Amino acid sequence: MIVTRTPFRVTLGGGGTDLPSYYEKYGGFIFSAGINKYMFVDVNRPVVDDLIRLKYSKAETVERLDEIQHEIAREVLRMMGVEKGIEISSIADISAGTGLGSSSCYTVGLLHALHVLKRDYVSLGDLAEEDFRVEAEVLKRPIGKQDGYMAAFGGLTVLEIEKDGKVKVRKANVSQEVADDLNNNLLIFFTGDTRSADPILTSTSSALRVDNKDVTESMHYIKELGYEILEAVESGNITEVGRLFDAHWAHKKKLAGGITNEKFDKIYENAKQNGALGGKISGAGGGGFFTFYIEDNKKKFREAMRGLGLREMSYRFDFEGSKVLVDF
Repeated sequence: MIVTRTPFRVTLGGGGTDLPSYYEKYGGFIFSAGINKYMFVDVNRPVVDDLIRLKYSKAETVERLDEIQHEIAREVLRMMGVEKGIEISSIADISAGTGLGSSSCYTVGLLHALHVLKRDYVSLGDLAEEDFRVEAEVLKRPIGKQDGYMAAFGGLTVLEIEKDGKVKVRKANVSQEVADDLNNNLLIFFTGDTRSADPILTSTSSALRVDNKDVTESMHYIKELGYEILEAVESGNITEVGRLFDAHWAHKKKLAGGITNEKFDKIYENAKQNGALGGKISGAGGGGFFTFYIEDNKKKFREAMRGLGLREMSYRFDFEGSKVLVDF
């Protein structure tokens, strides 16, 4: 039995520039944080038969690989050459469709477990690239590079994405004191809405591929803001993060329809009226979580968010990335 644990992530800067439609022309930049909310994947080799069993939000028992309905599990097993006699169970701290990278957490966690099962050595970078191969190239999902790399590496991590898709990974140069302060000042609330990010990402990617001026310029600005957010954090001037989040939100809304709506605009304005310096919505937008930067009167702020029906997610930064918890 192999059990892996893989962290979800919250993007701090540069979100969207990891899409191929952008980085292939301009290069991408991501500054992101792994959090201690996890996807757990359990892989076991049953001894009684050669069936393939999957347990997630549904349960499947099939004889052949092509019969599997779970697309990611099917294509990961195919890529890893596992065609029979396997049992896979998964459980997550956060549900899918919330913008924190759940599909890549599952993919990386399953890949990691199967590599260990086969006694293959695999680097974290290779896990991330295998995730991208499965999701973007095989399943044709409109995802970027960020989710696979953050699922694999966790931490406060910087990704520099070259035009050919190669990714340079480094840990942000942040002291423990600054990391703790940032952690305490970034409050995360669930909007109550889940969605598939694919329509928004497809729309954004299409606009970038035809050089839509407004979308492309907004993405350029988002990348520049990402560098500024990283500089603010690495210099310890984390108050600046709130102002930069606010500027980011103004430009993110221009990328595609569906990123925001009347409800989310009301939440954001209420947050600012109650002390937030700025905020950002998780993933592509359209649902999931809001992350707000707030330094003072957090009790009042939390009461205001609860009054709007939002549920806070307590968390800490994760610095371990995808790891094996059980191997026997």
